[in-house]
Amino acid sequence: MNIIDQKISTTQFVSEQLNKYAEKVNFTPDTALIEALHYLEEKGIPNNKHEDYKYCNIEGILKKEFKGIDNKYTAISAASANKYKVVEDCINVFIINGKFSAELSDVSKLPKGLTITAIAGAEKSLLVKHVSQYAAANTDAFIALNTAYGGNGVAVHVEEGNSIKEAIHIINLVSAEGNVFSNVRNLVVAEKNTSLSLIETFETIDLSGKYFTNHLTEVILEEQAIMDSYRIQNECDQAYQVNTTQVHQHKNSNYTTNTYTFNGALVRNNLNVVIDGQQAEAHLNGLFIAKGQQLVDNHTLVDHQQPNCNSNELYKGIITGKATAVFNGKIYVRKDAQKTNAYQSSKNILLSDDGTINTKPQLEIYADDVKCSHGTSTGKIDEEAMFYLKSRGIGEENAKRLLMHAFAGEVVEKVKIESLKNYLEELITVNLK
Repeated sequence: MNIIDQKISTTQFVSEQLNKYAEKVNFTPDTALIEALHYLEEKGIPNNKHEDYKYCNIEGILKKEFKGIDNKYTAISAASANKYKVVEDCINVFIINGKFSAELSDVSKLPKGLTITAIAGAEKSLLVKHVSQYAAANTDAFIALNTAYGGNGVAVHVEEGNSIKEAIHIINLVSAEGNVFSNVRNLVVAEKNTSLSLIETFETIDLSGKYFTNHLTEVILEEQAIMDSYRIQNECDQAYQVNTTQVHQHKNSNYTTNTYTFNGALVRNNLNVVIDGQQAEAHLNGLFIAKGQQLVDNHTLVDHQQPNCNSNELYKGIITGKATAVFNGKIYVRKDAQKTNAYQSSKNILLSDDGTINTKPQLEIYADDVKCSHGTSTGKIDEEAMFYLKSRGIGEENAKRLLMHAFAGEVVEKVKIESLKNYLEELITVNLK
């Protein structure tokens, strides 16, 4: 089937293809499913006429690049998958071609208080309590699309009072023939007085067509839960990804997330954090290197609903070639969220005249006793620093790379896992060549 030949809407085309190929995974509440389908029928897939997708015309991309969808995946062997275990001393969890793989994952002997299963196999009480309770299908087309056609991703559950010392590494791998489209759904629940570290990496092994993944994760941090999160996006130039993370924080919880984007034709990150308990903290950090014809679009929302809470946000971008980058960060402080401290910073370096960066930091404040600020900067490489390095005998290209590494270093230094930090340094070196 072809969108143009059939003269149908993009939404109808995608829905029909997903109905044809996608496995039915029964974990979404019926009310959410109906709401999702109604939203898609009414709103459709966003294009550049939608304010939130002004620079990210996904409908246009689907019409141009996905005139057909085959969903013919190819098997990935254990030997091939194991090459992507890039972090030492962690619990490796594989999502292969959009599905959780228990066979390849380290789930047979988990630490006390930790459960990792396919989301469809999670405890029913956990699913009823949390799935679609935070990522509302009537707020965004890709949440709706995932709700309607969500695939069998992973559920991570940490029971009350347990601290998981080993990091959990979710490795997303894709190998396919022709064009494929998947909706991966994850759930992370950290109960009271718990802590965990979660790493997500995204890679493609062998892709002869194009791959679109619509990834959705709901994260629930109950009272005094602590979570460190790392996301490394390093797919190929035939991969398109929309990645939505919906976080709900309770009293005294602490959430830190770090997003590193290197490759992919289009990468759109929707990161939404709701702070719904006093004395909670959220820290959002990001680094992206956009090159060639890439489009990297980061949208963040921190919603302060309760008083006496803190949030900090730092995103840095390096743009070269004809790449386009977007940062849209919004801090929302509700009327009752007094004594809020919220800070946001977006810093970018343009290495070419053809690259584009669109930044839009926003504050929407309805409380009167707060400390909130935002700032953004975009410029070229510091000429004085370049002159200094070159005067010390360092060649121009090497001097440029040194300055770029230093610029990125502020975000990389936030990584608490040494082997992951080393891996990120390698990726930065490769992507700055």
